[in-house]
Amino acid sequence: MHDDASVEHLPLLFVWTPRFYCGWFHQTLGLTQHAGLAMNVTDHRLNTRTVHINLVFRFLYMNMNYHVEHHMLPMVPYYALPRLHEAIRSQTPPPYPNLWSAYREMVPALVKQTRDNSYFIRRQAEEDDPLRPAA
Repeated sequence: MHDDASVEHLPLLFVWTPRFYCGWFHQTLGLTQHAGLAMNVTDHRLNTRTVHINLVFRFLYMNMNYHVEHHMLPMVPYYALPRLHEAIRSQTPPPYPNLWSAYREMVPALVKQTRDNSYFIRRQAEEDDPLRPAA
């Protein structure tokens, strides 16, 4: 048998305590979404990042590492974001190969932004991008 008191506290394990045992994980991945990039830009390819992470992290983060794709087409469900990424990758900036590469770019940019709030990382869409304005 089980104790009724322990059973009634079981929902806390799924609702309240994840903030304690997984908050660091969400924060680590969440910072890669927009940190250091341009603000108030209507082209989401310029103010969001796609970062490749391992399958376990992708599952736990519900594919939000495909953040450019998520912002471009927010109605696409999380499980279809990897396929969307493949379908539109020629129209987006190159994805970061891992968390380290994203942080290697972000941290110096965030330090520069403490001294110069007009500074931001400039992202570029691919050369063969059909959405890119003609020069």
